[in-house]
Order: sequence, then structure tokens, then C-alpha cells
Amino acid sequence: MIKPLRIVQNAYVVRDLETACIEFNRILGVGPFVGGTEFELGSHVYRGFDADPIKLRIAFVQSGDLNIELVQLMSNAPSAFHDMFSSDQQGFHHQAVFCDDYCAQRDEFVAHGCPVASEFTVSWGAQICYIDARHLVGHMIELYPQDAILADLYSQSREAARTWDGKDLIIPWRMA
Repeated sequence: MIKPLRIVQNAYVVRDLETACIEFNRILGVGPFVGGTEFELGSHVYRGFDADPIKLRIAFVQSGDLNIELVQLMSNAPSAFHDMFSSDQQGFHHQAVFCDDYCAQRDEFVAHGCPVASEFTVSWGAQICYIDARHLVGHMIELYPQDAILADLYSQSREAARTWDGKDLIIPWRMA
């Protein structure tokens, strides 16, 4: 049985990152959004096969204890993102959780009938994946390892929300 996991993030695929930030701020009152630059998810394995990297832009924003991620796809490579949305669509895509044992948690999901849709390595070396749980919960589940840089990105989002003066809606990450 899968042990209880703490959901730390809800993520949405959006057509345009800036427009989505404006709309989420207008509708939910959240801000500022941290991130905004384009980056690449390399060493991509899509449904068990080597695949092209995923290029995207993301921004994090905090809403209480929950992080919200907005993802604008910049490439058309097959991926967990395109499994749910074509480039002209947007909507809720995944929930993210941190794992004490990334590989064991990933393998446990697979053993329970939830395949790995996309797995890749981020630029600083952490491996993350999207578990296809659509047949059970209607969306993907993103698994993170315990990683200092990922934890810092979340921390920056929480701190930015706590101290935001309402001026700049999108602010860059400080990469350590």
C-alpha cells in the first residue's frame, strides 16, 4: 500500500505564462509569481523510450500552504504534458509530492498500475517524473526527490508571497 503523501503543489498547463499570472492574480489574489524564464528538462524518457527534451517556462506562486505552478510549454515533444493538452489547450495537469525515497515511491506507483509518463533530469541533476494516474484521479502526479535546490525554490515562493508589496507580478528565481 502506498503510504500517505503530502501534496505540495497543484499545477496548470497554460497557453501564455504572463496572461495566466495576471488572471490567477485577478481571480485568486495570489502573487507574486516566481520564475518565468525558459528552461529545458533533459535526459527525457517518455513512456520508457528516450525522447526529445521538454522546453517550458514555469512560475510558482504560493496560496497559503499550497504552491501553484503555471507551466507554458515551449516545445511539442511527446511528454506527460502533451498526453493531457495540445498546444492550444490549458487546464489542471498534476499534483506534486516530495518523496523520502524517490525510486521506491515511483516503483510503487508503477506496481499499482500507474505508469511513468515522463521522467527527466533537471539542470542541477535531480531526477523527477510524472506518474500517469488519470484513470484513478483524473490527472498526473509529479514525484520529487528530497532535493535542496527544489526545496529552496519552494521556499522562495513562500517568502515572496509573505513579503510581496503588490508591485512586480513576476519575479525571477534566485538560483543558488
